[in-house]
Amino acid sequence: MQPPGPQQPPLYAPSNGDFTFVSSAEAEDLSGSIASPDVKLNLGGGEGGGGEFIKESTATTFLRQRGYGWLLEVEDDDPEDNKPLLEELDIDLKDIYYKIRCVLMPMPSLGFNRQVVRDNPDFWGPLAVVLFFSMVSLYGQFKVVSWIITIWIFGSLTIFLLARVLGGEVAYGQVLGVIGYSLLPLIVIAPILLVAGSFEVVSTLIKLFGVFWAAYSAASLLVGEEFKTKKPLLIYPIFLLYIYFLSLYTGV
Repeated sequence: MQPPGPQQPPLYAPSNGDFTFVSSAEAEDLSGSIASPDVKLNLGGGEGGGGEFIKESTATTFLRQRGYGWLLEVEDDDPEDNKPLLEELDIDLKDIYYKIRCVLMPMPSLGFNRQVVRDNPDFWGPLAVVLFFSMVSLYGQFKVVSWIITIWIFGSLTIFLLARVLGGEVAYGQVLGVIGYSLLPLIVIAPILLVAGSFEVVSTLIKLFGVFWAAYSAASLLVGEEFKTKKPLLIYPIFLLYIYFLSLYTGV
């Protein structure tokens, strides 16, 4: 019997120790797992190598290799989306407060730039004034709120149309703002009427004072020099409009 010859080398020799071929009998005693490779992304490193490296998973690498990397992109925050709520709604509390002072103190000698109420109209300030006047006028009748808002909108529309017919250069938004803000004098006299309501003469004088105050505040802003001799044709309906507003409050 001849001794066994030298063992022939395998047809494939593993390189660098990556793989090792074993027989089927030896494979029964083997166990283990294959770790996924870690891929690192260089974010903002450039040639200097100073960037930050972040490990990327196999799924992420697969998506990028297949051309679906855009699914993993995160959009930068838009500064426009981080605005405060008041700025988003275009509400300037300082501007509203200044306009309120201009309406409550319409005398030119006080030095207020009252034209800002007309030239820079806003919606939220007049709406707040009208709603506050509506709440003062409630007396348990919630229908008054919707009716006062309706009179504000359509009454301002009537004044606007009349002003344009008479040759005035005014926008509907300007009239809406001026009429709304000028309800403030009627709000001021409301608590006084509660105290002096039992005195008929005093109560009537206070009502007339409030209506003249409100009408003067609105007319001095809406009735400009372009109306010339036609000013009474616009002042009178403004005066009647505030009389009607007062009647909604007093119930007369």
